[in-house]
Formats: sequence, C-alpha cells, structure tokens
Amino acid sequence: MDISVVIPLFNEAESLPELFDWIERVMRANGFSYEIIFVNDGSTDHSWEVIEQLRQRSPYVHGIKFRRNYGKSPALHCGFQRAEG
Repeated sequence: MDISVVIPLFNEAESLPELFDWIERVMRANGFSYEIIFVNDGSTDHSWEVIEQLRQRSPYVHGIKFRRNYGKSPALHCGFQRAEG
C-alpha cells in the first residue's frame, strides 16, 4: 500500500462524497495503491451514514466511529494506528 489518507471529521456529511471522489481521482490518476480512513469524531449529523455508503461503494474506504467528540489529535492517532500505508 502506497498511501493511507486519514481524515478526522466532525459533522461533515455534506462534504464527504466530494472529498472521496477527489481523493479517488487523484490516486487512480497517479496509479497509487491507497486507503481512505474516515474517523468520525462524534458527529451529530449523518456523517457516519455517509461513510457507510462510501464503504459500500469502495473497498478502499474504512471508517472509525467515536461515540463522542474527543478532538482532532485522538482521531488522528486512531487513524494512524489503523493505517497500513
């Protein structure tokens, strides 16, 4: 695996599909093997549902869900621990 993209997020349901599409385009255009790890940091919108939809669309998408908001640093830490790239 060449690249792991770790994305901590809080209430970003609307922007996730566009972000995913952009990352996927760039990775494919450059021939990278990759994974995208979305870390849902206790979102109160539909972010987790969007992540689950993206996981169904692509085997490169992984999700981590926090029950409450812990902050950016813990979210990144958990994402980096899971990263393979």
